Amino acid sequence: MNILVGSRNPAKINAVQAIFPHAKIDGIEVASQVSSQPFSHEETLEGAINRARECAQTKKGVMGIGLEGGVTELSGQIYLCNWGSLVDEEGNEFTAAGASIPLPEEVANGLVKGKELGDIMEEYTQQQGIRKKEGAIGVFTNQLVDRQAMFSHVVTLLKGQYEFTQKRMAE
Repeated sequence: MNILVGSRNPAKINAVQAIFPHAKIDGIEVASQVSSQPFSHEETLEGAINRARECAQTKKGVMGIGLEGGVTELSGQIYLCNWGSLVDEEGNEFTAAGASIPLPEEVANGLVKGKELGDIMEEYTQQQGIRKKEGAIGVFTNQLVDRQAMFSHVVTLLKGQYEFTQKRMAE
Protein backbone atom coordinates (compact mmCIF):
# COMPACT_ATOMS: atom_id res chain seq x y z
CA MET A 1 0.00 0.00 0.00
CA ASN A 2 1.29 3.45 -1.00
CA ILE A 3 0.03 6.48 0.90
CA LEU A 4 0.71 10.13 0.22
CA VAL A 5 0.11 12.52 3.11
CA GLY A 6 -0.70 16.07 2.07
CA SER A 7 1.95 17.66 4.28
CA ARG A 8 5.61 17.46 5.21
CA ASN A 9 4.74 18.09 8.87
CA PRO A 10 6.37 15.28 10.90
CA ALA A 11 3.45 15.08 13.36
CA LYS A 12 1.06 14.31 10.50
CA ILE A 13 3.36 11.89 8.65
CA ASN A 14 4.24 10.03 11.85
CA ALA A 15 0.56 9.75 12.75
CA VAL A 16 -0.17 8.04 9.43
CA GLN A 17 2.89 5.79 9.75
CA ALA A 18 1.78 4.70 13.24
CA ILE A 19 -1.64 3.59 11.97
CA PHE A 20 -0.42 2.15 8.64
CA PRO A 21 2.89 0.59 9.79
CA HIS A 22 3.35 -1.63 6.72
CA ALA A 23 2.52 1.00 4.11
CA LYS A 24 4.98 3.10 2.14
CA ILE A 25 4.29 6.64 3.41
CA ASP A 26 5.49 9.86 1.80
CA GLY A 27 4.61 13.42 2.70
CA ILE A 28 4.19 15.96 -0.09
CA GLU A 29 3.33 19.63 -0.08
CA VAL A 30 -0.14 20.25 -1.42
CA ALA A 31 -2.43 23.23 -1.13
CA SER A 32 -5.28 23.04 1.35
CA GLN A 33 -7.10 25.72 -0.69
CA VAL A 34 -8.44 27.21 2.55
CA SER A 35 -7.06 29.99 4.72
CA SER A 36 -3.79 29.37 6.53
CA GLN A 37 -5.81 29.41 9.77
CA PRO A 38 -9.05 27.54 9.15
CA PHE A 39 -11.73 29.07 11.39
CA SER A 40 -14.61 26.57 11.39
CA HIS A 41 -15.28 22.87 11.25
CA GLU A 42 -16.41 23.31 7.64
CA GLU A 43 -13.26 25.11 6.51
CA THR A 44 -10.98 22.70 8.38
CA LEU A 45 -12.76 19.70 6.83
CA GLU A 46 -12.57 21.29 3.39
CA GLY A 47 -8.80 21.71 3.77
CA ALA A 48 -8.36 18.05 4.75
CA ILE A 49 -10.46 16.85 1.80
CA ASN A 50 -8.59 19.08 -0.65
CA ARG A 51 -5.25 17.74 0.57
CA ALA A 52 -6.37 14.10 0.35
CA ARG A 53 -7.85 14.53 -3.13
CA GLU A 54 -4.73 16.21 -4.48
CA CYS A 55 -2.54 13.44 -3.05
CA ALA A 56 -4.74 10.69 -4.51
CA GLN A 57 -4.63 12.35 -7.93
CA THR A 58 -0.85 12.67 -7.93
CA LYS A 59 -0.26 9.15 -9.24
CA LYS A 60 -2.08 5.88 -9.84
CA GLY A 61 -2.37 3.26 -7.11
CA VAL A 62 -1.93 5.75 -4.30
CA MET A 63 -4.14 6.53 -1.33
CA GLY A 64 -4.25 10.19 -0.24
CA ILE A 65 -4.59 11.39 3.32
CA GLY A 66 -5.19 15.01 4.27
CA LEU A 67 -5.00 16.18 7.87
CA GLU A 68 -5.98 19.71 8.82
CA GLY A 69 -5.90 21.51 12.14
CA GLY A 70 -8.12 24.50 12.75
CA VAL A 71 -10.24 26.31 15.28
CA THR A 72 -13.97 26.81 15.62
CA GLU A 73 -16.26 28.94 17.74
CA LEU A 74 -18.95 27.32 19.84
CA SER A 75 -21.12 29.22 22.33
CA GLY A 76 -18.68 32.12 22.42
CA GLN A 77 -15.63 29.92 23.11
CA ILE A 78 -12.82 29.17 20.61
CA TYR A 79 -11.95 25.46 20.38
CA LEU A 80 -9.22 23.53 18.63
CA CYS A 81 -10.60 21.27 15.92
CA ASN A 82 -9.01 18.86 13.50
CA TRP A 83 -10.21 16.86 10.55
CA GLY A 84 -8.89 14.19 8.27
CA SER A 85 -9.79 12.77 4.90
CA LEU A 86 -8.72 9.59 3.15
CA VAL A 87 -9.23 9.16 -0.59
CA ASP A 88 -8.57 5.60 -1.75
CA GLU A 89 -7.31 4.34 -5.09
CA GLU A 90 -10.89 4.22 -6.46
CA GLY A 91 -11.70 7.77 -5.41
CA ASN A 92 -13.85 6.85 -2.39
CA GLU A 93 -13.66 9.53 0.29
CA PHE A 94 -13.75 9.04 4.05
CA THR A 95 -13.72 11.80 6.66
CA ALA A 96 -13.30 11.99 10.43
CA ALA A 97 -12.83 14.57 13.15
CA GLY A 98 -10.76 14.40 16.28
CA ALA A 99 -10.38 15.96 19.67
CA SER A 100 -11.55 19.46 20.48
CA ILE A 101 -10.63 21.46 23.56
CA PRO A 102 -11.28 25.09 24.48
CA LEU A 103 -8.41 27.51 24.08
CA PRO A 104 -7.44 30.03 26.76
CA GLU A 105 -8.85 33.51 26.23
CA GLU A 106 -5.45 35.08 25.51
CA VAL A 107 -4.87 32.57 22.69
CA ALA A 108 -8.43 32.94 21.36
CA ASN A 109 -8.03 36.73 21.30
CA GLY A 110 -5.04 36.42 18.96
CA LEU A 111 -7.02 34.14 16.66
CA VAL A 112 -9.91 36.58 16.50
CA LYS A 113 -7.39 39.28 15.51
CA GLY A 114 -6.33 37.12 12.52
CA LYS A 115 -3.15 35.52 13.81
CA GLU A 116 -2.31 31.87 13.10
CA LEU A 117 -2.46 29.46 16.03
CA GLY A 118 1.08 28.19 15.39
CA ASP A 119 2.47 31.73 15.63
CA ILE A 120 0.44 32.47 18.75
CA MET A 121 1.64 29.25 20.38
CA GLU A 122 5.30 30.06 19.65
CA GLU A 123 4.79 33.42 21.35
CA TYR A 124 2.79 31.87 24.20
CA THR A 125 5.34 29.11 24.94
CA GLN A 126 8.49 30.93 23.85
CA GLN A 127 9.34 27.85 21.74
CA GLN A 128 9.84 27.42 18.00
CA GLY A 129 8.19 24.75 15.86
CA ILE A 130 5.26 23.92 18.15
CA ARG A 131 3.06 23.00 15.15
CA LYS A 132 5.56 20.30 14.13
CA LYS A 133 5.83 18.84 17.60
CA GLU A 134 3.29 18.80 20.43
CA GLY A 135 1.03 21.50 19.01
CA ALA A 136 -1.45 23.50 21.06
CA ILE A 137 -3.16 20.26 22.08
CA GLY A 138 0.06 19.08 23.72
CA VAL A 139 0.61 22.35 25.53
CA PHE A 140 -2.95 22.57 26.85
CA THR A 141 -3.22 18.88 27.84
CA ASN A 142 0.06 18.96 29.76
CA GLN A 143 1.61 16.69 27.07
CA LEU A 144 -0.94 13.91 27.69
CA VAL A 145 -2.11 14.26 24.07
CA ASP A 146 0.27 15.67 21.49
CA ARG A 147 -0.40 16.60 17.88
CA GLN A 148 0.72 13.23 16.54
CA ALA A 149 -1.58 11.37 18.96
CA MET A 150 -4.46 13.65 18.06
CA PHE A 151 -3.97 13.03 14.34
CA SER A 152 -3.36 9.30 14.95
CA HIS A 153 -6.86 9.10 16.37
CA VAL A 154 -8.28 10.73 13.25
CA VAL A 155 -6.25 8.41 10.99
CA THR A 156 -7.50 5.40 12.98
CA LEU A 157 -11.08 6.51 12.30
CA LEU A 158 -10.30 6.91 8.61
CA LYS A 159 -8.60 3.52 8.38
CA GLY A 160 -11.50 1.83 10.17
CA GLN A 161 -14.03 3.28 7.71
CA TYR A 162 -11.85 2.30 4.76
CA GLU A 163 -11.40 -1.27 6.03
CA PHE A 164 -15.12 -1.61 6.79
CA THR A 165 -15.95 -0.56 3.22
CA GLN A 166 -13.34 -2.95 1.77
CA LYS A 167 -14.76 -5.79 3.84
CA ARG A 168 -18.35 -5.05 2.76
CA MET A 169 -17.32 -4.90 -0.89
CA ALA A 170 -15.57 -8.29 -0.59
CA GLU A 171 -18.68 -9.99 0.84
